[in-house]
Amino acid sequence: MRMVVGCAIAMMTVCSAAMAQAPAGPAGPAAEVQRSYAGVKANILKSADKMPGTDFSYKPVADVRTYARVINHVTEAQLHSCGAVNGTAADKLPKVPAETADKDAVVTALKASFEECDKAFASLTDSNLTEMFTAGPAKRSRIGMMWGTVSHDNEQYATLALYLRLKGIAPPSSEK
Repeated sequence: MRMVVGCAIAMMTVCSAAMAQAPAGPAGPAAEVQRSYAGVKANILKSADKMPGTDFSYKPVADVRTYARVINHVTEAQLHSCGAVNGTAADKLPKVPAETADKDAVVTALKASFEECDKAFASLTDSNLTEMFTAGPAKRSRIGMMWGTVSHDNEQYATLALYLRLKGIAPPSSEK
């Protein structure tokens, strides 16, 4: 019994020390959404890279989107939401290629949408979270737009990860 208690205390000490040594980053709501965005951005870009170009037209069944269409959907959504936050006119945003375009064209557009979002997320501070934007017919707060983008990107990453698994490729979030 004494050994079990001693081991438990030792484990708590090790865990506490490890937690105390974890790198401290900026705190607050803006930093939280920025960290989440950075994580999903990395996963989506790696997913696009991992899928062979010949499989960008892949779809598991006839009535679902192709892999390229899912990536284009991320691109379109990010340009819409991040463009609104940045005040970028719709005619000044990059064009999204057809889902039948080659991998390079689809990935180039995806990267351009992340560049637009990088600016939007970098502009986020704890003091401007409640600033309102027009997004289509609705008004949304800056933090709502940014969390909405992260949430949508995570949903689409789940689809990309599933398609990768169906092709026998491990998704980026499983590589750790």
